Amino acid sequence: MSHGVVATVLVAGLIGLGLTGCSGAAGVYNSGEEAVNGSRLGAESTPKAHAGATPDQKWTHCTPGARSKDVTAMKPDTNTTLTIGAFNGWDESWATAGLIKQVLKKDGYTVTIKGFDAGVGYQATAGGDIDIITDSWLPVTQAGYIRKYGPKLENLGCWYDNANLTIAVNKDSPAHSIADLKKTGSAYGNVIYSIEPGAEMTKTIATQTLPMYGLSNIVLKTSSTPAMLAQLQKATKAGSNVAVTLWRPHWAYDAYPVRDLADPKNAISHAELIYSFGRPGFEKDHPKAAQLIRNLAIDDAHLSSLEHLMVNITKRGGQQDTAISRWMADNPGWVDDWLAGRLGSR
Repeated sequence: MSHGVVATVLVAGLIGLGLTGCSGAAGVYNSGEEAVNGSRLGAESTPKAHAGATPDQKWTHCTPGARSKDVTAMKPDTNTTLTIGAFNGWDESWATAGLIKQVLKKDGYTVTIKGFDAGVGYQATAGGDIDIITDSWLPVTQAGYIRKYGPKLENLGCWYDNANLTIAVNKDSPAHSIADLKKTGSAYGNVIYSIEPGAEMTKTIATQTLPMYGLSNIVLKTSSTPAMLAQLQKATKAGSNVAVTLWRPHWAYDAYPVRDLADPKNAISHAELIYSFGRPGFEKDHPKAAQLIRNLAIDDAHLSSLEHLMVNITKRGGQQDTAISRWMADNPGWVDDWLAGRLGSR
């Protein structure tokens, strides 16, 4: 592939996102690399594919922003010191942690964000060392952690309802479902550009999705997440068709004109919900902060634009806080609705 320069720029930008540390850091963005301070960037930065997996029914029904109410008249909590755990390698984890931090800071809170691998983050929250986590994929992907630590965690509601693994194409291309690739595959060079060969998503598409749709004409080309994104950028600039493996939420949906192919056979995964959880006693100790978290509900457009801005700023050496503050300034109505408890009805 002739995208070496683009790939180099993207790799440098993506790796750079992890360099500012894990406490209030710029986050870790799908690079599969190691941060210089030792904070591990997620080698498996996509959620695992679970086509055909049995969901934990307890977590299948949730409306983002349910049990919302106006927090603008609530008094600040007596205890105004909080620590939020963010999952290394999961963009939306750092994005939501950053939003909560910036809003609470304006109300006089001291908020620290610390990065963890998911399992350690759950353990730290259940043990009371972390106040909240905001990136629990349910009812399937992280159900094992909830079975283990859930009895000690406080459910603070869900804020997103479209967490999914996909095959995406440019919007003006002919295919509209994965099945269409059987007839229209040549428009994409009969290639789907995927991420790391060891990723669960890649394995599922190769061994389940393509066979289920009879796509013997399609080659799944594996490399890395930055290389996949570089190919997407290259095709967008050239105005050519492209098919890639992708997942929601992701900043690429804001950066590039892409759409998902329908998967009527659910051959990759089912859409999941993303929940927030607090440590034991969190809501009693921090009623206002807990209500703010319950009010949170983010749609794809807002979340992808936030993540895209975070990528653009941090890859140039900026800070996550700068990106979050700028995004909030650009979206004052959304912030007002969050505080007023209106996001769930948007």
